[in-house]
Amino acid sequence: QVQLVESGGGLVQAGGSLRLSCAASGSIYVVNAMGWYRQAPGKQRELVASITSVGRTNYADSVKGRFTISAGNAKNTVYLQMNSLNPEDTAVYYCNINSHYEGTYWGQGTQVTVSS
Repeated sequence: QVQLVESGGGLVQAGGSLRLSCAASGSIYVVNAMGWYRQAPGKQRELVASITSVGRTNYADSVKGRFTISAGNAKNTVYLQMNSLNPEDTAVYYCNINSHYEGTYWGQGTQVTVSS
């Protein structure tokens, strides 16, 4: 049973930075893409950033220039570097890995809170 384990969330002041990490506990044989989503209270879950198996990245307009997604050297790990955080970035952040054969895996979520 594959599980995604996230870490790195927390409380930060506006203008600060956080780095989120996600690692799969088991083997995922063929990964199409990895990504980060977020869900703020009362809002739908939205894509923040994604990276494909060939390194192509995609970002939500609201985070372009501030957030950077990267794949780790270890297999099936992904990071999200978040800079210049603002209160609108406050949400639960979820790691996502889309597998070619096994479907989509989700992490349990990590809280990011940005104070003004």
